[in-house]
Amino acid sequence: MYLQHFGLTELPFSLTPNTSYFVELGPHLEAMQVLQTALQMGEGFIKVVGEVGSGKTLLCRKLMNELPDDFQCAYIPNPYLTPSELNWALAAELEIEVESEVNQATLNSLIQNRLIELAAAGKTVVLVLDEAQAIPDDTLEALRLFTNLETEQRKLLRFVLFGQPELDQRLKQDKFRQLRQRISFRYELRLLTEQEVNNYIQKRLRVAGLTGASPITEKIAKSITKAARGTPRLVNILVHKALLLAYGEGKHTVTQSHIKTAVLDTDDTQWAGWRSKWVPLMIALVLLITLSTTLWLGGRP
Repeated sequence: MYLQHFGLTELPFSLTPNTSYFVELGPHLEAMQVLQTALQMGEGFIKVVGEVGSGKTLLCRKLMNELPDDFQCAYIPNPYLTPSELNWALAAELEIEVESEVNQATLNSLIQNRLIELAAAGKTVVLVLDEAQAIPDDTLEALRLFTNLETEQRKLLRFVLFGQPELDQRLKQDKFRQLRQRISFRYELRLLTEQEVNNYIQKRLRVAGLTGASPITEKIAKSITKAARGTPRLVNILVHKALLLAYGEGKHTVTQSHIKTAVLDTDDTQWAGWRSKWVPLMIALVLLITLSTTLWLGGRP
């Protein structure tokens, strides 16, 4: 791989949401401020919406890592659950010991008692749901009913929903008007500007161990921004492929040719609207040659 070639200690553009690579860019900082302020104010429902690949999951994990000690977080990454399954998932997150044959009424009572217990201990419980656009209709209604759990002073359970724009479209339906009215704070993640993409790329390279000159110039970062339309996940994919291509040619700086080749091999990106049927074959050959060279060099005495 290209780590040693570029002076890196780890892959800087992995798609795994690693909070060490959280870059303080405008939209993500603003979203964090909204989330932290709303939770401190005791709001029951908060919603963050963003396009696919805009950084919602990383933001979600960053929020959970930075919640004060008086908050207890319950996290459900895949909320495609029935109301019953949601109850079981919440009980597990709250570390409630439950017999497998217990009925839902008893389970609800155990959850409520646990929430009261945590509130008495000064803990605020936050249920964070990622990919919230996938929550079934009846489970959304179950979430709303959870907001009825409260003391005279505060809600026993608060919710943060992270979802794609489809979540907003669903909540516009009349049957969700009660839930919609309970969402007191919302934030919509915008995509990144050219300057933000450049800062994003350079910061991730430095976190990954780069100490010398960057292989990505500002001009190249602009091309990446246009091709990825400012979407962080697509930026990661393009830069990773471009670095691999540059490494295969023995170069220490990414060129426009590398970016163009990476773009033409990546869905949902654009390069002057052109895509050749031969490009996948060309890229496969380049990657094969790169791999063969690496294996040959590695096998030399």
